[in-house]
Amino acid sequence: MNLMIVLLFSVVLMALSGLPGMLFPARSPVGQRLATAALTLGGALGAAATLLAMASGIWPSLDLSWGLGGSRFSVGLDALGACFLLPVFVVPALASFYGLAYWRQSEHPANGQRLALSFGVLAGAMALVVLARDGTLFLIAWELMALAAYFAATAEDDKQEVRRAGWVYLIATHTGTLCLFAMFALWRHATGSAALAPGQAVTPHTAGILFALTLVGFGFKAGLMPLHVWLPGAHANAPSHVSAVMSGVMLKMGVYGIVRMTALLPTGPAWWGYTVLAAGAASSVAGIAFAVGQRDLKRLLAYSSIENIGIIAMGVGLALLGRACGQPVWVTLGLGGALFHTWNHSLFKPLLFLNAGAVIHATGTR
Repeated sequence: MNLMIVLLFSVVLMALSGLPGMLFPARSPVGQRLATAALTLGGALGAAATLLAMASGIWPSLDLSWGLGGSRFSVGLDALGACFLLPVFVVPALASFYGLAYWRQSEHPANGQRLALSFGVLAGAMALVVLARDGTLFLIAWELMALAAYFAATAEDDKQEVRRAGWVYLIATHTGTLCLFAMFALWRHATGSAALAPGQAVTPHTAGILFALTLVGFGFKAGLMPLHVWLPGAHANAPSHVSAVMSGVMLKMGVYGIVRMTALLPTGPAWWGYTVLAAGAASSVAGIAFAVGQRDLKRLLAYSSIENIGIIAMGVGLALLGRACGQPVWVTLGLGGALFHTWNHSLFKPLLFLNAGAVIHATGTR
């Protein structure tokens, strides 16, 4: 069987995992258990297909015409995508199991079904972001991810603090999305296609503009300072298993976007690398400084995530600098360290948020 078909089936299964629960009474645990089972099955199938592709070195792809403004339904997997895709398949499934006890349907009849639905869409959309090989498809998946994260994070929208954090997130994420719209429009103008393929015909001036739009657009999602304004409030006020997925996986979609697009651009000047290095260093130092001053457990972890994203960005910056200076060792060490810490943070930070949720559940305070 074509591995891409399995991957797409996994994406659909995760995205629709919360739908059956809408057919059951609001307090019934059956729908929540079905959502967890579907999300887990989708994650397991997707992770298995990704690991098989990594082991074989045969990267699946699919390219179909779908009559949407000259774009194509083009999806594919490569080594870079696999590094970011595995946490997408693993972490939401584990967090969903945690939610069975942490966010019982019987105790949250007002928002449990909506949370399960948006949680599944968030997981599926993130996977599609990584698989997309067309700018239009990428933006569709990106917007689905953004909206699903909003509805999941604001499950307790009867609280004023939650509503405020949700609006800040919504404004920030769509500011970043506007930059991505401009970036993809310029990309299509420069290359003549929306396909996410190496753009060797891009002029140096256009490449510089594309880089700036990429860094700002994806930097909002990654939480790089000073584009992090939405992150502490959203992570602190979301249900803990949602915070775990947002911090452990969703932030990495911003990192993925930066790495993917800079890899498609022609080799840029050294200032690209210096800029990302500086942004990463500032986020690392300021993020942990703000974390030390927190008295809210989940806000502390949120600022710690900013610090860790900064560390990852420093690796990406070193790789860009090495590419500009003709130093392949810098590229290997920088990108290798960035991807390794992407996995590292994708595992330990969700665990910390889930532990924080257990403490909050037991004590009733953050």
